[in-house]
Amino acid sequence: MTMELALPKYTEIPGVGLFLEQVAKYINEVLSPLGEAELTGSMISNYVKKKLLDNPVKKQYSRDQIAYLIFIAIAKNVLSLEDIRTMIVLQKEKCDAKTAYEYFSTEFASILHAVFDNQNVAVQPSLSASRQLAQKVSIAVAYKVYLDQTFREMKETAG
Repeated sequence: MTMELALPKYTEIPGVGLFLEQVAKYINEVLSPLGEAELTGSMISNYVKKKLLDNPVKKQYSRDQIAYLIFIAIAKNVLSLEDIRTMIVLQKEKCDAKTAYEYFSTEFASILHAVFDNQNVAVQPSLSASRQLAQKVSIAVAYKVYLDQTFREMKETAG
C-alpha cells in the first residue's frame, strides 16, 4: 500500500488572493490523496469566525491563510478546533507562517511516507515542545490516513 501526497512548498501556494470557493477547491485538490480532508466554503468561513485564521482582505485569502487552512484541514482529522487554535497560537509565538508551514509540510510528508512503508516513527526528543507537538499531530494523522485507506481497500476487496 502506498500514499502519494506532496504538499505544496510555501512558495507554491498561490500568492495572489483567492476567493473562498477557489481556496476550498485548491485545498481539496492538494489533499485529495488523503481521502476525507475535504473543506467547504462554509467550513472555511466558520474557521474565520472562530478566529483560527484572520479575516480575508477584500474577500481574498492570502498565502499565509491558505497555509494555515491546509494545516487545519489535515489536523482536524485528529484534533478539536480548540486544540488546533492552541497550536496556531503557540506557533505564532515562535515563528512566522512560512517557517511553520514548511516545517509541518516536510515532517508530515516524511512521517506519512514512513507509516505507509511500515517504518518506525518516533518523536525526536531534541525538538522544541511546539515542534514535538507538530510531529505528534503528523504521526496521528498519518496513522489515521493509513487505517482509513486500509479499511477502504478491505471493503473494496470484500465487496
